[in-house]
Amino acid sequence: MKKIGFFIALFAIIFVGCDKEITLELNDSKPMLVIDGSITDLAGPYFVQLSLSTSINNPTRIIGVNNARVIITDQAGIKDSLQFVSNGLYRTQKIKGIEGGTYNLEVVVDQKKYTASATMPKKVNLDSLRINTFPFNGEVRYSVIPVYLDPVTLGNSYRFIQKINDTIDPTFHVFNDNLNNGKVNQRPLRGGDENLKIKPRDNVFVEMQCISSASYIYYNSLDQQSGAGPGGGTAPSNPPSNIEGGALGIFSAHTVQRKTVTIR
Repeated sequence: MKKIGFFIALFAIIFVGCDKEITLELNDSKPMLVIDGSITDLAGPYFVQLSLSTSINNPTRIIGVNNARVIITDQAGIKDSLQFVSNGLYRTQKIKGIEGGTYNLEVVVDQKKYTASATMPKKVNLDSLRINTFPFNGEVRYSVIPVYLDPVTLGNSYRFIQKINDTIDPTFHVFNDNLNNGKVNQRPLRGGDENLKIKPRDNVFVEMQCISSASYIYYNSLDQQSGAGPGGGTAPSNPPSNIEGGALGIFSAHTVQRKTVTIR
């Protein structure tokens, strides 16, 4: 029995100690339509970008879909046939975005229809931007806290776009009010990296969007997959979308506010 146990242990050590290089062959999936469109409370025109999903080996290439019919209809019955611009980009001609308004998107490509609906939330006022300092590896680091009072009604969601000087922070900054409902926001905008950290005399631009719960789920899923989620991110998958018909992407209706602060 002792000899048997010895050989079992020996084989275990051998197999654990062996390193073999494995090359995975990733098959390209069939391209899917990607829809990225939004309506805001700012003056139009508004835009819808149509493209095809690309290979994992060439993720930055944008293949525009130029043969589509794109229509947005609002709650008042106004029907807007979007005008083609270039490389899969389409713009509105008469739709106006308002708080509380509902907008229905219809996209037809090669006789296949895709639809989505989005309602613009009420605006939550962005009062100011507060500079937050904290120690990190023996130096002082900076971050920006958007100051706003969350309404007492549960269910508000927010997205923030941060630009440091002339560089957009690629982080998906999305909050909801599950933990701070009815309170003044105290959460800083994390993000950036060693090449994009905020420094004294930097100008930081922040855009605040009041978004729907569907948009929050979409952008939060992208945030988790980007490596910012628990444990360094989750396995890549298609984020939940409000688009019906089999397309990827999001159709959003949201409010917009913008402020800039200088780090001193």
